Formats: sequence, structure tokens, C-alpha cells
Amino acid sequence: MSLSGRSEGLSFHDDLPIPIIVQPLRSARRMRLRLDESRGILKLTCPKRMSRHKALAWAAGQRDWVEQQLARMAPAEPLSPGSHIPIEGREVELVWSQTEGRTPRLINGQLRCGGLESAFPRRIETWLKRLALDTLSRDTAEIAEAAGVAPASVSIGDAGTRWGSCSAQRRIRYSWRLILAPPEARRFVVAHEVAHLVHLNHGPEFKALETKLFGGDVAAARASLRRAGPRLKRIGRGS
Repeated sequence: MSLSGRSEGLSFHDDLPIPIIVQPLRSARRMRLRLDESRGILKLTCPKRMSRHKALAWAAGQRDWVEQQLARMAPAEPLSPGSHIPIEGREVELVWSQTEGRTPRLINGQLRCGGLESAFPRRIETWLKRLALDTLSRDTAEIAEAAGVAPASVSIGDAGTRWGSCSAQRRIRYSWRLILAPPEARRFVVAHEVAHLVHLNHGPEFKALETKLFGGDVAAARASLRRAGPRLKRIGRGS
């Protein structure tokens, strides 16, 4: 399908963290992608008769560049005393206190931790990663049981461009930052990766199973993660 005659409008792509506008131009001889910082969107210009599918696929291949540009737009959010971070989508204050133990405790909207103040960021991140692994392992077991499958393993990491992955060896790996996201966004990623245990593609059968396993509005959950994503990837940087 040609892009000719399409009016400017926002598009969304699973592999891009923010919306994109595709602008076909008669004068364009190649594709060019830029970030509109004021609007928080991408703008892609391309030759007039290039297909929209091909243009979006090319833009998705520039995701690393997009992530780098987004990282420069806003400052990092270190895990320092007095700062606020989301845990399962709810804002929590980070509190250091001499009277607290070294193991963080989540109490009344505060994540409290003692010990050496210089070790505070590391202890908070370790606690978040442990919570992420426990929560994502539980979510995965529940959704995998509903699908009648089982992963070979579940682990966490901090991939810059992926919220989750599923290998041909049935190993599922998630970004620990999903524990910062709203629960529906986190569980959408889990449903997505569990569906890959059955279908290692993104075809119609995969999408139908993903929707069934998630049991909610996939588009809304994907949009929620897309909105939250840039900030979640800044948290803990500069600690």
C-alpha cells in the first residue's frame, strides 16, 4: 500500500517507545527520522510512494537511536533518599533512616532503608530486583498454567530496548523495571512472552492467544507501558 494521499496522523509500533508520524514527500530520496522533543513524538519523512509498512519497519530498526535521544531529553532519576519512584505504578518515597535496618521495607507509601547511606541506592535496587523476580515468576507461572505450557526458566535483566524475551530454548527473561510499571502493563508483557512459548512469531494465532492469556485490553496495556517506559528506563540511572 502506498503512503500517497494519507493525511498526517500518529502511528504506534510495538518496537518504538513513543508515537511516530510518517510524512511521505515527493522531494524525499531517502528516509529520515527525527525526534520532536516539544511534542514527544517521532517524525519520519520518506519517499512519496514508499509503503507505510516498509517505512515503519525501518523506523523500528532505529530503536537504539530513539532510546538514546529520549535518554538525553530528561535527567536520570537516581535511587537517592527523598526521591520518588513508582512501584507497580504507585509513587513511593525513598527514605533513609539511621533507625531502620539494612533491608528495605515498604510501609505506608515509603520504601525505608537504613545502614550506610552511601549503600542506599544499591540496597534499594537489589530489593526492587528481588521483588521483580518474585512477582514476574509468579505471574509467569499463573499465565503459563492457563496456557498449558511451562518455561524452562524465568530470569530478569536490564535490557535497554526490550521488556521481555522468550528464546527457542523456552527461557523467558524480563526487564526488572517492569516492577515499576502498572500491573496491567507488566502482566501484558508476561502474557506476550508466555504466548511465545506456543508461537515463536507474531502471527494471528499468537495475537489471539496473547489476548486470551492477558484477559484484558491489549492495546490499552501496551499504550500504558509505552507512556511509562521512558521514565522507567531513567530510574536508577546516575545512582
